[in-house]
Order: sequence, then structure tokens, then C-alpha cells
Amino acid sequence: MFISPAFAQAAGAPGGTDMLMSLLPFVLIFVIMYFLILRPQQRKAKAHQDMVKNIRRGDTVVTSGGLIGKVTRVVDEAEVEILIGENVKVRQLRSLISDVRAKGEPAKDEAAA
Repeated sequence: MFISPAFAQAAGAPGGTDMLMSLLPFVLIFVIMYFLILRPQQRKAKAHQDMVKNIRRGDTVVTSGGLIGKVTRVVDEAEVEILIGENVKVRQLRSLISDVRAKGEPAKDEAAA
């Protein structure tokens, strides 16, 4: 009774700013997660791929199972042969090598010899 109909009606605000403001926290969380979690993980995976790709004969490696051995032969692009004990050689997938402890001497080129 005391309120006129003009004051009772709210002005229609555009809905674009409300939607933008409601999505802003989600976008901000995604950006923070990218820089704190995803990007360092991608860098670590790339460094592991480079390390595994550059394994040569004579390198001391640690497998994901915890075995420590010396690479005696590179079988192919996917496998290496590791000496883990006296006269004990195993074939290991390159992707399952977790660390290279000591780099061996590079193989001599036959053209240089």
C-alpha cells in the first residue's frame, strides 16, 4: 500500500556480468593448478624421456623395481640389457628405468679409430 509499484520492480541488469563473475573463481583455480601442478609434471616427464633416450652402454641405472646395474648392451629403442650381478644379465624396458646414476664412457666411433 505504501510502496508505489515503480519502486517494487527491480531494474533488469544484463546477465553477462553475473555469469562472468561466477566463472572467474573456476578459471582462477585452473590457472593456479596449471602453473603449480601440471606444468612441473610435464617438465619432469620430458626430462625423464630425455634421460631414458640417452642411456648408453656403461651407464649405471636404477630400475623402477629397485635393481641397480650397469648397461651392457642397448638391444633396441625399447630395451636395454643390464648386468645386475656376476654373470647375471637381464633385459629391461627403457621406460621402466627410473634413474641414471653414473654415465659411462661414450662408445668410440669406428671412423675416428
